[in-house]
Amino acid sequence: MLEIFQRGGPIMWPILLTSIVALTVTIERLIFIYREKRKRSLSTVEEILSRAEEGEMEAAIAAGKTSEDFVARTLIYALTHRETALSNALLRAANRELKRFGRGLAVLDTIITLAPLLGLLGTVTGMINAFGMLKGEELSAPTAITGGVAEALIATAFGLGIAITALIPFNYLNARLEDARHEIEDSASHLELLLLRKSKPKTFIGKVADKIAEKVG
Repeated sequence: MLEIFQRGGPIMWPILLTSIVALTVTIERLIFIYREKRKRSLSTVEEILSRAEEGEMEAAIAAGKTSEDFVARTLIYALTHRETALSNALLRAANRELKRFGRGLAVLDTIITLAPLLGLLGTVTGMINAFGMLKGEELSAPTAITGGVAEALIATAFGLGIAITALIPFNYLNARLEDARHEIEDSASHLELLLLRKSKPKTFIGKVADKIAEKVG
């Protein structure tokens, strides 16, 4: 492998650097996803929504204040700032959490595009070197050209290999980002509906029904 790497020419060093960066980002992001899954607490989210439905806002905040669940953190931040602007608070908290999930994706995206281009550059420079070695030796031209092309294609093969390999975790991490977005949006919409229903004034029929219930009681 070391011999093949050396035959690829100087362009193999930046290609190696891109592979190291891609591997580092992938490992860090996978660890992050694993930790976030372990921190998920559906029961805490349900309790927050249940307390909010009953109008017990302080109890809802207390229920999820110490939670490390990213959905619970979003809801608690919104409830804490509900007096000013609930929707804006939800949006800000959601963007903050989604930013954590999207970290590193831009780097992988860049590497997926950059690695094949570096490989192609290695092919071009390798071909230039191969033709430069010919000089006036026409009889040895076929052998020189064939060897030069073989060496030049090594960089392209490595570049494509890195791009293809990095594409798999990139798509996986994008899928996890979308899952987190859907979970936050679902819980945030649920919370908004609950608070809207609580703050909505009762109709005339609803007030009459409440009075009848009081008299019967």
